[in-house]
Amino acid sequence: MQHTRSSIRIWDLPTRLFHWALAACVIGAYVSVKLGGLYMDWHVRFGLATLGLIVFRLLWGFVGPRYARFATFLRGPAAIKAYLRGAAAPAGHNPLGALSVVALLAALGFQAVSGLFATDDIMTQGPLYARVDETVAGRLTSWHHSNEWIIIGLVVLHLAAVAWYVAVRRKRLVRPMITGDARPQDLPAATSPADDGPAVWLRALVAAALATGLVLWIRSLEIVADFSFS
Repeated sequence: MQHTRSSIRIWDLPTRLFHWALAACVIGAYVSVKLGGLYMDWHVRFGLATLGLIVFRLLWGFVGPRYARFATFLRGPAAIKAYLRGAAAPAGHNPLGALSVVALLAALGFQAVSGLFATDDIMTQGPLYARVDETVAGRLTSWHHSNEWIIIGLVVLHLAAVAWYVAVRRKRLVRPMITGDARPQDLPAATSPADDGPAVWLRALVAAALATGLVLWIRSLEIVADFSFS
């Protein structure tokens, strides 16, 4: 969908798909682990999907369109201080929003990686549990459980920030992440639209293929380990 005179394309479709897919995986992983039992198989699946999405986003942060790139939205302390003092927010992530993105990627990435080696000591283990000794697996399992509260805190903070922007600053944040387009009045003057053409999709397919390949490789290691111990 092309941007019109009343809107400007900010978020490309791969970035939007990543955002909502990650949200679905986080919710699915949380619900399935609380249900326990046979739902733990789904917890592992959601964890692997989260890992794949995080890897995609890390790659996309370097090869994606302008507003998806880390080099565009990551700012230093001076920019953060200026923003807190009232400086206009740039298009895309503002300096504080950028910190939220990095924190969530780091926390969810750690959760997905540690989950590869975790165990519930009953019937469910991570795909790479058999690849480490019990001491390492136990430590990673403990960190995996503790990190859940960090993720909950970051998600609550993220939702509170979105609600504050909508209620206080009257700035739409959810709709642009659905449609990709933002209102000109919500953006700095002379904001250029993000590229969302065929070249973007080619890079997205390559990044998605690499992320999927990593997840499939991890699954293959689990299958080999199961076969070796059977």
